[in-house]
Amino acid sequence: MQNALSYRKFLWLGVFAVAMGILEAIVVVYLRELYYPSGFDFPLTPIPEKILLTEMLREACTIIMLVAIAAVAGKNFYMRFSYFLFIFGMWDIFYYIGLKLLLDWPASVFTWDILFLIPVAWTGPVLAPVISALTMVFLSLLIFYLLKNYHTVKIGLKAWSFLLLGAFVIFCTFIWDYSRIIIEGGFLPKFFELAVNQDFQRVISGYTPAEYNWQFFALGEALIISAFVLIFKASRGLKSKT
Repeated sequence: MQNALSYRKFLWLGVFAVAMGILEAIVVVYLRELYYPSGFDFPLTPIPEKILLTEMLREACTIIMLVAIAAVAGKNFYMRFSYFLFIFGMWDIFYYIGLKLLLDWPASVFTWDILFLIPVAWTGPVLAPVISALTMVFLSLLIFYLLKNYHTVKIGLKAWSFLLLGAFVIFCTFIWDYSRIIIEGGFLPKFFELAVNQDFQRVISGYTPAEYNWQFFALGEALIISAFVLIFKASRGLKSKT
């Protein structure tokens, strides 16, 4: 019965994540109709400060919602962590499925997209966030498998280091372009005024990202996958000793 309830919980969390992903895609349909009526592409179209701040607030609320539902669903840290990763990954995957169904976009998995706005614009080919989302789902299922079959999860310092470092490396590949523009353009001292900085908006409106650092992305993924191996071995070994 406990196994059935756990699988049922994953099912309903998946339903929530799919609905949330489609809902986010619907919001983006509205935004693109307003600011990219001819179809989304780079360079980015400057948008009013109020809309930009509203969009950043929406993104923050989205993450809070994911954390909240995972906190309610899980009974301990590892289950909450597992649920959060699962919901986040499924949400992101179905966000792109929703865009494909509603807008027939992206044209390919290598089409560039703007992924997030906090603290700066995240950009990259669609394939990169989809791989990241699948990795999150896999880690979630790994934790669930270990809890179900070994009744324990052991994430040691080395595994946490690999996970966090890998995530940070991938994060840097997403924010690299616009962070470089901010630093090299001398906009960093006025970071909190970028939404209304005309010089910055002019630079952004003329910039089109062309090359993604797949080598660094692969490094980040390799670190995370290495953490998977460490977690599995440590958790299985801990069970065999008890």
